[in-house]
Amino acid sequence: MLLKWAFIFFVVALVAAAFGFTGIAAGAASIAKILFYLFLGIFIVLLIAGIIVGRNVFS
Repeated sequence: MLLKWAFIFFVVALVAAAFGFTGIAAGAASIAKILFYLFLGIFIVLLIAGIIVGRNVFS
């Protein structure tokens, strides 16, 4: 879900930049970047948690 919103804001930033709305493009790009890094952080935490739990279950 977060990755979908990051992609949507990225597309909005590209369209706004193409039409010359630099303020809107910068805002949408920064929101997309924040959402992407948030998604990446949650993914890494869940990946590590899954590896640790998987080790405990199968050992």
